[in-house]
Amino acid sequence: MSFFKKYRIFFAVMLVFSVICIWLFYNVLDRKTLPVYNPAMVNPELVDSTVQYVGRNHTISDFAFTNQNGKIITAKDYEGKIYVADFFFTTCASICPKMTSNMVDIQSAVANNPNVMLLSHTVTPEIDSVPVLKRYAVDHGVDDRKWNLVTGNKKDIYSMARKSYLAVKLGRPEELYDMVHTENFVLVDSKRRVRGFYDGTNPDEIKRLIEDIEWLSQSEKN
Repeated sequence: MSFFKKYRIFFAVMLVFSVICIWLFYNVLDRKTLPVYNPAMVNPELVDSTVQYVGRNHTISDFAFTNQNGKIITAKDYEGKIYVADFFFTTCASICPKMTSNMVDIQSAVANNPNVMLLSHTVTPEIDSVPVLKRYAVDHGVDDRKWNLVTGNKKDIYSMARKSYLAVKLGRPEELYDMVHTENFVLVDSKRRVRGFYDGTNPDEIKRLIEDIEWLSQSEKN
């Protein structure tokens, strides 16, 4: 006992030091990070050949499309926002219904977060006119304040899909700008950088996406 009394200050200091070290260790383990994706990191099938070599500083290009209300939506409407982008078409009977249903769930999850939006691009703009998109939006409970369904020039949509979002495969080689959309949901941060890809048909992936949106929202506040 006399030994411990003699060195009690030393042991007290070591105890405090150990507690701090353990706290820092677990804090580092629990710290979440999200990668910043560049074209060189992504499956080449989803990336236009002109940008496949890009290994840094990739951002979403400027755009201008027409939404379900006939309004021109540009990159300015998403400036400083975190958003989820995807590609679909209204007559798709395979994966699109599930993707849309899951996007509705994301819409509900971010309803009270003014810094998060959604953006869905049609890959068949020749079919998905403004009235068609409006009917689809109404039928699926799309909140116009949070979620834009957009149509426009097929070449421009193709360019955004494969040069910016890195998320769409080539269609028929004989048809210029033909696209085969994937199930990918793309998470974009407020600096227009791609931060994640998620399977829009998978409930576990949707849960992960919602968690990543929340983490990104909090991290951008700091």
